[in-house]
Amino acid sequence: MATPKVCVLRAPGTNCDRETAFAFDSAGAEAERVHLFRLLEQPSRLNDFQVLCIPGGFSYGDDVGAGVVFASQLKTQLAEIIGEFLNRETLVLGICNGFQVLLKSGILPGGAESWSSASADEQQATLTWNANGRYTDLWVNLKVSSEKNVFLRGIETLESPIAHAEGRLVVENDSILANWESAGQIALRYCDAEGATGEALLPYPENPNGSAQNVCGLGDSTGRVLGLMPHPERYLFATQHPQWTRRNLQGDGAGMQIFRNAVDFFS
Repeated sequence: MATPKVCVLRAPGTNCDRETAFAFDSAGAEAERVHLFRLLEQPSRLNDFQVLCIPGGFSYGDDVGAGVVFASQLKTQLAEIIGEFLNRETLVLGICNGFQVLLKSGILPGGAESWSSASADEQQATLTWNANGRYTDLWVNLKVSSEKNVFLRGIETLESPIAHAEGRLVVENDSILANWESAGQIALRYCDAEGATGEALLPYPENPNGSAQNVCGLGDSTGRVLGLMPHPERYLFATQHPQWTRRNLQGDGAGMQIFRNAVDFFS
């Protein structure tokens, strides 16, 4: 297949779209930053793309909750075209605010399976205020918890920065987490420096927001959708790590593989 085209969908307040487009371009894709208003004017534009990415940033200023307004526009005005996109052999990535949008719109956790069904309106989980009650910006360790997800192939652990105020995953009940686990949908967990996630809730700062079972990334059952709170686009090069000189890091940063995996899916 030709070079995959990526729609980096931005809205008023989005501020990580340029870095995210650069990450996809650097990995071998052809990324285009598309404003939500342009897609609302011509929804069929989404048919030109093989990857949909909703990047980080504070869409609509998080005025009524992180990702809420953006999500409502996807599941109302763009519901039909999003459904068609999910049912093609496509990929979807949501980073930080983008993860919030995927979860609150209903793209996650069900993907195409639930998008057009009644269950898409039954929100089983959400991302809410960090347990410490404030915006948190630091580097964390992550462990891949599912071999199913396309974006995470060949990755066991990685480091990545986080920067959010509403990143704590909460679920309606524990059976939801068990169902996600059995379906291979829990994609990433916070872990300690040795890569251990443990059975109990990790303390701050290993789990920086208090997310249930240390979960920081979810996928759908096909593995073609991924939402995560950390920012892989901020660690494309070793020199972006705060300890790159001390550790003598060189070459790519750990985040680059996520974008390369997306490109490789279409090769």
